[in-house]
Amino acid sequence: MSRIAYVNGRYVPHGEASVHVEDRGYQFSDGVYEVCEVFGGHLVDERRHMERLQRSLRELRIREPMSRKALSHVLHETVRRNRVRNGLVYLQVTRGVAKRDHPFPGDEVEPAIVVTARSVDPRKAGRSGEKGIEVITVPENRWPRVDIKSVSLLPNVLARQQAEDAGANEAWFVDPDGYVTEGSSTNAWIVDRDGQLITRPADFGILRGITRTVVVELAEKEGLKLVERPFTVDEAREAREAFVTSATKLIMPVVRIDDAVIGNGRPGSIATSLREKFHTLAELDS
Repeated sequence: MSRIAYVNGRYVPHGEASVHVEDRGYQFSDGVYEVCEVFGGHLVDERRHMERLQRSLRELRIREPMSRKALSHVLHETVRRNRVRNGLVYLQVTRGVAKRDHPFPGDEVEPAIVVTARSVDPRKAGRSGEKGIEVITVPENRWPRVDIKSVSLLPNVLARQQAEDAGANEAWFVDPDGYVTEGSSTNAWIVDRDGQLITRPADFGILRGITRTVVVELAEKEGLKLVERPFTVDEAREAREAFVTSATKLIMPVVRIDDAVIGNGRPGSIATSLREKFHTLAELDS
């Protein structure tokens, strides 16, 4: 079955989907996006994703392309038309199509919207969770407003490719003071020797990940001690466990950071337990 994309009001074959050459997302990375997990045919944490989308749009002064109810319908319909049971739905909103010029165009320019969906084999993610992943560290070189989920991701792309070139799965950005900020597409966590979960506060220095938010709530429910503070690379290398969170990886154990093996080199018990219980607390649409 061929894939279907939603582009500015129309459902079209994925291979024919296109945007205008003067779309400001293409010209200036002037747009935002969200990626939502599809689990058993249900959108995971749709409410939280839509709230974050609205915040990103406000921060960039981009109008909402449609009501939340209408957007929810488009997301579900795109998932349905692509027959996705387990996978991802991607949503992108840009400021729209206008003559190439740095200032914002007038109000007559409508925001542009694209939605796509694709299936993912949950068995592959399960195997990664059982094995764990490796990460490398790279210098932080992004703009300060990474709390906005902008489509401007070139530093993230370069960092992730550096990880690929090194045979790793993810890259953690490290600020000039030696503290880990976050991954190229994930939030970063460690478990210290006392069993405390440590992750950087979700201020303007990192993206407030939706999966991160659920894990914070899950940790509280499970009676785990959570400390929101920056941690150094040295702390991470000496940690009992490490893991990353995102809509695409959920809760993924980290077994190596650069040349340091974490714990016994296998996924830790806390990360594994949180991964197994994640969908019991995440919000699934009806």
